[in-house]
Amino acid sequence: MTMPAMTGGGQHVLLDLGAYLKEHENASMRDLCSHFRLEPEALRGMLDHWIRKGRVTRLDFTAGCGCGTCGAKSCGACGIEDSFEIYEWRKRPGIA
Repeated sequence: MTMPAMTGGGQHVLLDLGAYLKEHENASMRDLCSHFRLEPEALRGMLDHWIRKGRVTRLDFTAGCGCGTCGAKSCGACGIEDSFEIYEWRKRPGIA
């Protein structure tokens, strides 16, 4: 797997992020961080752009990770939280 070059500014990364999700249909935050070599906070800002445009949906799994410290929602204490934050590309009706 080839890692993308992180030059060309935020607009380039934003478009690459959209293309990545469109190609893969969905991805976890952990996968996105690994692929784009960015921190979750930076990616969430770009993902928010696609969410506002109606192209991406964030799927949260709040059943808890089972580490015993979370309660009803994943707290991240065990480091599993990122893998349960999934982003899904939304296909437009009638468009492939």
